[in-house]
Amino acid sequence: MNSVRIYTDGACLRNPGPGGWAALIKAHSDEFELAGGARHTTNNRMEMIAAIKGLEACKSRSGVLLITDSRYLRDGITIYIKTWRNNGWQTSNKSPVKNMDLWQRLDGLTQAHDVRWKWVKGHSGNPENERVDALAREQARRFQAFLEGDNEC
Repeated sequence: MNSVRIYTDGACLRNPGPGGWAALIKAHSDEFELAGGARHTTNNRMEMIAAIKGLEACKSRSGVLLITDSRYLRDGITIYIKTWRNNGWQTSNKSPVKNMDLWQRLDGLTQAHDVRWKWVKGHSGNPENERVDALAREQARRFQAFLEGDNEC
């Protein structure tokens, strides 16, 4: 099975507001970046989309180490998702799980690959985490500029 490392991050200039996401994929000696954003979103959604896009880029079943600075993402997919799935995508107080659409996409992708999750503290000097953080913030700024009338997105 392939061995892939995916570093992900999301950013939001206001929460909610213009946002960006980024993924850095490293496989053997190859690496590439993915990035995008949205005009109106939340930081949590951008964190999740970064992971989804990174995993979607793996076209065949892969062994993946996904590195994130989001505890929301890591804990949601490694701890809480089993309960949400078993409860029909409802929380313990019977309300719908926030970002259910993305959790369901991520759930399917984690079943298509052998994914291990690693949390790193954000802004702590991890070079790859700093790189995807900068890319995600750049995407958020591009969407903000677009909304403010500088349509060179």
